[in-house]
Amino acid sequence: MIIESARLAVSQLFEAEFRHVFWKSIGLTILLLAVAWIGLEALVSTFLTPLLGPWPWVATALVWLTGTGMFFGAIFLIAPVSAAFAGIFLDDVAAAVEARHYPNDPPGEAMAIIPGIVLSAKFLLIVAAANIVALLLVLLPGINFAIFFVVNAYLIGREYFQFAAMRFRSEADASRLRRDHGVMVFLAGLVVTGFMAVPILNLATPIFAAALMVHLHKKLSEREPYDREPARAAA
Repeated sequence: MIIESARLAVSQLFEAEFRHVFWKSIGLTILLLAVAWIGLEALVSTFLTPLLGPWPWVATALVWLTGTGMFFGAIFLIAPVSAAFAGIFLDDVAAAVEARHYPNDPPGEAMAIIPGIVLSAKFLLIVAAANIVALLLVLLPGINFAIFFVVNAYLIGREYFQFAAMRFRSEADASRLRRDHGVMVFLAGLVVTGFMAVPILNLATPIFAAALMVHLHKKLSEREPYDREPARAAA
């Protein structure tokens, strides 16, 4: 079930709807980081450099260090920030999956703006935490990869499955389904974590994760159908 869901998610990654979400999230990320870079350099040049007038070499070194720090910081931040922006468009991904693979089923309902923003913030925190943990665990050889995969498989599986399920179910019902199939959701999270561990490819993690969990929820719903109208009303 998980392997088939992952296969279906990968097979759709390069379709137009997914590409649009990917490029929008990457474009917004680059724009945000560029603005932050320019803003930080302007602050350094305007406020700090004049104070170092008697020591011009220190001012020059500070400007170079700021630029270098922003460069490496951008490399580190591009994955979590793009995940946050991608979170805004995940309903588009889910709708594309449902239209392509489940055309005879009623479509899911997109989240309202505020819950969607909250969900995007959660995705940002999860992916940022994953990257920070990955860096810290370098100091713990032997168990670093195991901890990284276990922690993030749980977090990613939990949040992305909840997103997919809440397009059709109330929050309480989605949480119940996730708990009842906790092992399967965790294993699906492991697959996503493996995807996330691959450089460059990890930029598409939110899209892949959302697509995979839509398929997984659909397959689980064949065993436990949802009563859509009461569920959405309860939400």
